[in-house]
Amino acid sequence: MAGTAWDKLFINAQIAAMTSGGEPYGQADASSLAVTGDRITWIGHADEINGDAKEIIDLEGRWITPGLIDCHTHLVYAGNRAQEFEMGLNGATYEEIAAKGGGILSTVKATREASESDLAAESQTRLQALINAGVTTVEIKSGYGLDLENEVKMLEAAKHLGEINPVRVLKTFLGAHALPLEFAGDSDGYMAKVIHEMLPTIHALGLIDAIDAFCEKIAFSEDQVRQLFKAAEKLHIPIKLHAEQLSNQHGAELAAHFRALSADHLEYLDEKGVKEMAKAGTVAVILPGAYYYLRETQKPPIELFRRYKVPMALATDCNPGSSPTTNPQLMMNMAAILFRLTPEEALAGFTRNAAAALGLAKKIGTLEVGKQADLAVWEIEHPSELTQAIGANPLYSRHFGQ
Repeated sequence: MAGTAWDKLFINAQIAAMTSGGEPYGQADASSLAVTGDRITWIGHADEINGDAKEIIDLEGRWITPGLIDCHTHLVYAGNRAQEFEMGLNGATYEEIAAKGGGILSTVKATREASESDLAAESQTRLQALINAGVTTVEIKSGYGLDLENEVKMLEAAKHLGEINPVRVLKTFLGAHALPLEFAGDSDGYMAKVIHEMLPTIHALGLIDAIDAFCEKIAFSEDQVRQLFKAAEKLHIPIKLHAEQLSNQHGAELAAHFRALSADHLEYLDEKGVKEMAKAGTVAVILPGAYYYLRETQKPPIELFRRYKVPMALATDCNPGSSPTTNPQLMMNMAAILFRLTPEEALAGFTRNAAAALGLAKKIGTLEVGKQADLAVWEIEHPSELTQAIGANPLYSRHFGQ
């Protein structure tokens, strides 16, 4: 390493690399980490340093982890649904609120009325909150436009947010999120529009990193989603799926059949679905915010995921109707308290496994030489504090490698 010239050298650190199969939290036998350009270029002990750095940062014993990854959000939208929250507290179910024109369709109305610049400005506040919490990568779904013009508008706003902020934004096309009013009673007709008009056009515009759908009684059937996935497969678009949130529609099995990156929510998933996910390498994205907010009682099958070695990711599911949060640490705490994830599993859910849920495991999610230098530095004594404290934010600093 003689003569090595680094851009940044972090010293006197404790390093939770979040690699698997070794020490808890992937704790590295090292106290220093070097960055050159956008990459981690060296990890080792202070007495092994044999190079120069433009900037040396003494962390005085603080912990470094991979930058957090929020792998499931609906962050770009307009308006709010506080009145629906009140309806829910007064006893209305998610399905009942949707049937009265609320739910997703109320956000669709507000989003359609907003300009692209208005959407980006309103969503910037939410994105900044995630950045301030240590997030360096975020997935943003469309799905509140439900027509070509407005789905494009949402995805363009998401793209713009990624261009003006120190964060990696992945854009997911969720045109099959709900049935718009103009297609009431004609879900087949709307799905045909999604498949034959919206999907190819948005793909040609370069606005799709993945495709998603809501496979549920109040949304789209397994067969309808299958047709969408066939079209996505022909275009070589990675697949994700909202599955088994409110009932078991066997969406996770369908997602696994198409080797989806992830199946998300999964409260009503059965053992057969878990087995199929394990075979396909499909990540389970657990969303405790929505579980808590909707006062769900059916828990996702955590023990089955462990038994069959299905990776478990966590995400905020930031959205106006069922998980209005931008706090990853709160989601980690909820996952531990509500679902009994260990603190290490919770942190892996926002790092290593979240990267896999976005198809980026070779690039981010762990601290290893050659990977992107996406770092979060924490004012903590042990990584378990990130899960233990309710909604705390002990972030000291962050470094975005890109």
